[in-house]
Amino acid sequence: MIDIKFLRENPDVVKENIKKKFQDEKIKLVDEVIELDLESRRTQQEADDLRANRNKISKEIGALMAQGKKEEAEQKKAEVAAGAKRLLELEEKEKELEEKVAKIMMVIPNIIDPSVPIGKNDSENVEIKKYGDPVIPNFEIPYHTEIMEKLKGIDLDSARKVAGNGFYYLMGDIARLHSAVISYARDFMIDRGFTYCVPPFMIRSNVVTGVMSFAEMDAMMYKIEGEDLYLIGTSEHSMIGKFIDTIIPEAELPKTLTSYSPCFRKEKGAHGLEERGVYRIHQFEKQEMIVVCEPEESPMWFEKLWQNTVDLFRSMDIPVRTIECCSGDLADLKVKSYDVEAWSPRQKKYFEVGSCSNLGDAQARRLKIRVNGETRKYFAHTLNNTVVAPPRMLIAFLENNLQEDGSIRIPEVLQPYMGGKKEIR
Repeated sequence: MIDIKFLRENPDVVKENIKKKFQDEKIKLVDEVIELDLESRRTQQEADDLRANRNKISKEIGALMAQGKKEEAEQKKAEVAAGAKRLLELEEKEKELEEKVAKIMMVIPNIIDPSVPIGKNDSENVEIKKYGDPVIPNFEIPYHTEIMEKLKGIDLDSARKVAGNGFYYLMGDIARLHSAVISYARDFMIDRGFTYCVPPFMIRSNVVTGVMSFAEMDAMMYKIEGEDLYLIGTSEHSMIGKFIDTIIPEAELPKTLTSYSPCFRKEKGAHGLEERGVYRIHQFEKQEMIVVCEPEESPMWFEKLWQNTVDLFRSMDIPVRTIECCSGDLADLKVKSYDVEAWSPRQKKYFEVGSCSNLGDAQARRLKIRVNGETRKYFAHTLNNTVVAPPRMLIAFLENNLQEDGSIRIPEVLQPYMGGKKEIR
């Protein structure tokens, strides 16, 4: 959510930003919110004047009563009563206008970074750099679930009976590999100075609306019936929510946290879930990283965060590339975003395994995450990035480590987490 003062003073900048995101239907909202904001401020000023006048008259009543001028005091009381009725009307109007302004401000997109490429959708995202040489082996690579099934590592049929499409049972060494990757990613981030955290896996609605847009919320979140709780779709929401309505001493920044959690997603609008695959599913586990920092430092942290993911995948000999999301592919709260994509030897192309985002002060403004600086209080900047998200990451891992005899090579960095195993057979 952008600053209403910024919008008030720079309406053309906000409108141009909306055009860059190809959301022209929202342009009219800028003028609408300016009018509502003006009416809100006028209402507030009239209400403040009435409150000041009420306080002044109250003092006068006290003085008149002390002087024995009861009749004049009663007249003043009548004046206060008349003002009280008007003040009540104004306070109700004030609340109504504030809610209308807030509702519109929640759907006006954040101002994107000037470096973001302009494009309508993900087909116009821009490749930044490749890391590692993509390899296409001289033998056929089966579909990832076929690899798992041959190793007795997955049971989709039972999961479908128990929970439906989009769920799975991981078994044996594949399940162990899944946990090994998560554990390795945890330690990898701890070694880079991040504090490990296991957060709540459910969050309240005020946290949900503080960290994401209404469109994302509708497409992703599962609501707990009868309670003000949602299952998290990613742990960054719970992690950023940790700082809701707080004032952080500037000397304590940056806050760098890495978190483990299960994640639950409706995957609404995903054009159906693959029955055989685990690429797009309702439930998975993830290691995440978040940063809360000073505004001046968020570009530097953005570069560090996506590099962490690249380094993690390269440590397991998986080729990756970074892709910059164009303006039309950015969620409304994001200032800038990179996707990290892993190489798929079977498909002979890259696919997304992580996403790094700088959200500026949008989440902090919604959640009231402020910093107490030397001369002023200001909103923090927040960033997040995927460390690793099995089982999607397992697809890249299995395809890039599959050997011709059907066994899976275990990279050296993962062997301690696999009980010393060098292969899965």
